[in-house]
Amino acid sequence: MSKVAFIGLGNMGGPMAINLAKAGHSVTAFDLSEAALAAVKAEGVSTADSAAAAIADVDAVISMLPAGQHVLSVYLDETSGILNQLPKGTLVLDCSTIDAESARELAAAGKALGVGVMDAPVSGGVAAAQAGTLSFMCGGSAEDFERAKAILSGMGKNIFHAGDHGAGQVAKMCNNMLLAIHMIGTAEALQLGANNGLDPKVLSEIMLASSGRNWSLEVYNPYPGVQENSAASKGYQPGFMVDLMIKDLGLAMENSITSKSSVPLGSMARSLYTAHGLAGNGQKDFSSILNLLRKPS
Repeated sequence: MSKVAFIGLGNMGGPMAINLAKAGHSVTAFDLSEAALAAVKAEGVSTADSAAAAIADVDAVISMLPAGQHVLSVYLDETSGILNQLPKGTLVLDCSTIDAESARELAAAGKALGVGVMDAPVSGGVAAAQAGTLSFMCGGSAEDFERAKAILSGMGKNIFHAGDHGAGQVAKMCNNMLLAIHMIGTAEALQLGANNGLDPKVLSEIMLASSGRNWSLEVYNPYPGVQENSAASKGYQPGFMVDLMIKDLGLAMENSITSKSSVPLGSMARSLYTAHGLAGNGQKDFSSILNLLRKPS
């Protein structure tokens, strides 16, 4: 078992830190939110009053932060950055979803200091974070990946080595772009059926047994009342927020420019989610995109 510092205790990070402690690791957590710290402390996680205090004598550091600028600030800021305070041999696992270039910048800084760094973004959402069944997409060396698996297995069940530094972020970007596309397509199909008098639950069963079957339809149905515990049946409470989907699609669009990739459906998905968010739905679950496709009442 390892001694781990956990930085960032939001909707995903909090449950991840708790599961890591339940798996037997010694976890010390830090977040700017006192409420977030209190929530994990109640579940047996030790807390610290700063990132610098959390990393004392640790084997590994895990971060779960909103965006690339936050990650680089926490680790590389000239006055408060923690990377240069870590002893050689420490393993840094950044589970945030950020741009691949920021992940590579952090990895290069770590290499210069003798600190192993892996980008290890996650898939599965809040439910999987709570259940400890996340998927991790890791970018970095094979040696660091072997070390990382022992820690990540306390929070997830699928742990992939995508390739070198930044590869985990690219894999996450591709996955979430596809997720947005098939969620919109699923919502379109269900709403078209409903507009023609079909029961969305019956239509879902038909498509699940046919070639239209997909994850959004099977696991995260966007039509209210089809799946009892889906976000759609709970007023579209997230889950995975529209604003976060817009952020992830933005990362994909930025990368498509630098990599000269054609992503017409990804671009359309970003436009639709952006319009949905601007209409006041940014804090709702991303499956609420179905409401954008409904006829006005």
